[in-house]
Amino acid sequence: MIGDSRLAGGGDRARALEIFAAVVDHGSFSAAGRLLGLTPSAVSRAIDRIETRLGVRLLLRSTRALSLTAEGQAYLLSARRILADLDDAEQQIADQGAPRGRLRVSAALSHGRLCIVPLLGEFVRLYPHILVDIALTDTLIDVAAGQADVAIRFGPLADSTLTARKLGENRRVIVASPDYLARHGTPRSPEDLLAHNCLNFDFRRAEPVWPFVRDGEEFCLPMHGNLEANNGETLGQLAAIGVGIARVGAFSVAPELADGRLVPILEQFNPGDIELVHAVFVGGANTPARVRAFVDFLAGRLR
Repeated sequence: MIGDSRLAGGGDRARALEIFAAVVDHGSFSAAGRLLGLTPSAVSRAIDRIETRLGVRLLLRSTRALSLTAEGQAYLLSARRILADLDDAEQQIADQGAPRGRLRVSAALSHGRLCIVPLLGEFVRLYPHILVDIALTDTLIDVAAGQADVAIRFGPLADSTLTARKLGENRRVIVASPDYLARHGTPRSPEDLLAHNCLNFDFRRAEPVWPFVRDGEEFCLPMHGNLEANNGETLGQLAAIGVGIARVGAFSVAPELADGRLVPILEQFNPGDIELVHAVFVGGANTPARVRAFVDFLAGRLR
């Protein structure tokens, strides 16, 4: 326990307010002392000093209980307000420079759902003052025009004034279900795919072509099928139920590959078909701390 010397002189008014509020809240000098690490006599003397300084009685003491006078009620209200203001001021100072505010994030449908969204719980625990506003879309959002703070982009980046940070790589793989292959046969060469139902994306390419390599030479073949989609997760689902063969990012079909619902084919002809994944944002000295924190976080988790 801390004795009387801690309160000698009575100069610490904030401490005196804390002691007074604790006595009222806990109903006795001994209970307040246990909470604050003081002896009951030290608590009693602190209350005496407050009353002496103010020249009024704040507490009515009896053998069984303590009660507040009218002046004590008024002092208690002021004490609690002052202590709350002190707490707020200290918290604001402690939080200075901490990332905060709304963070608008744009991510592709499949990659966002499978790879970005699962990380957000950890991110907001690490940065509780950041409000994450995420939009999943395969439409390219104009970050430079202020439509988002951070966008996750795949493949080659167009020339712009934006800053790009590499987050990882997306390897593409050609997949089919065992059921489909049992019914239609397993392609042994890229040319065999021309006789199969090949599922394609409905954007980016005017003519759907798939790249291959043979004997060190790269080449492309046009692929056709009766279903298209705007994201790899949907194409993977269609392939898993035996609709056709798809060429998608490995991340979008990782569960299906792991449990055997899909199998990779023609891997010996895969040209190392890799797309880079970047976070793009407005860089420079005035980049908000919340943007830097999020990009650093993604780079550490996705790499």
